[in-house]
Amino acid sequence: MSPRDLILVLVVCVAWALNFLVSASALREIPPFLFSALRFALLAVPLVWLLRPPAPGQWPRLIAVCLCIGVLHFGLSFLALRLSTDLSSPAIVMQSYIPMTALLAWAVLGERFAWRTGAAIGISFCGVLVLGFDPVVLGNPAAVLTMLASALMLAIGTVLMKGLRDVDMWNMQGWTAVVSVLPLLAISLVFEPDGFARLGTAGWAGWGGAVYAAFVSSLLGHGLYYVLMQRYPVAMVTPWLLLVPVLAIGLGIAFWGDRPGPRLWIGGAMVLGGVLAIALRALQKSRKLVEEPLAGP
Repeated sequence: MSPRDLILVLVVCVAWALNFLVSASALREIPPFLFSALRFALLAVPLVWLLRPPAPGQWPRLIAVCLCIGVLHFGLSFLALRLSTDLSSPAIVMQSYIPMTALLAWAVLGERFAWRTGAAIGISFCGVLVLGFDPVVLGNPAAVLTMLASALMLAIGTVLMKGLRDVDMWNMQGWTAVVSVLPLLAISLVFEPDGFARLGTAGWAGWGGAVYAAFVSSLLGHGLYYVLMQRYPVAMVTPWLLLVPVLAIGLGIAFWGDRPGPRLWIGGAMVLGGVLAIALRALQKSRKLVEEPLAGP
């Protein structure tokens, strides 16, 4: 990557890592599913003008992707942040969506992977188990289980997304925002009956968190990510994104009072190490695909 694009990657990583801290602060004032609805309502304002309908026959898949990622993934991830007493474990556990995606692609799409990738997937999941025995995590298992469910929804949405045609990043974000708002509001009305009352009393942390999540994390972060995806192979960018949980851990220690124990450090290293191995293996494959035609006559 050029130095300019490396800076863009770092901006994305910092924006997404800060989102853990900013959102966790906002969730003290606004319930999780209502916060998710507010985030997408704000995001829909600039993106609704860019929307175009998907290719014929793509509506069911597009709506399924939006529900998996917008409603279930984001709603559950914010619920996990609200349930958790630390930032480190949710940030690490979220990365388990990468091995989950590889397994689902193998089971559903027939994509194959070598034994090294399989070993990396196993190490990642074992890391989640080790992390789960950290005293802080063990004292609140619901947060980790909820984040695992959120990661699974993201993995399912990612696999479904592979079948979409002619839907770019801006349309994907826009449709996700538009489709997700009403289901999230309905869930909030049922499970967070005091949500709108709390929204009326929310201060700068709550509203500022929603604005940050919509415009900095989503619009800026995903927008720059889309620019990088156009310039480089996915496998070249993915390893850099492991800086996100690392930065989130640092922010948790500095500003949230996190004190990770040895099990969390070991489990976290296993999860992130396994994810890194999967990403590097994908990068190696992409390079081979580029080099093989060049080696021909």
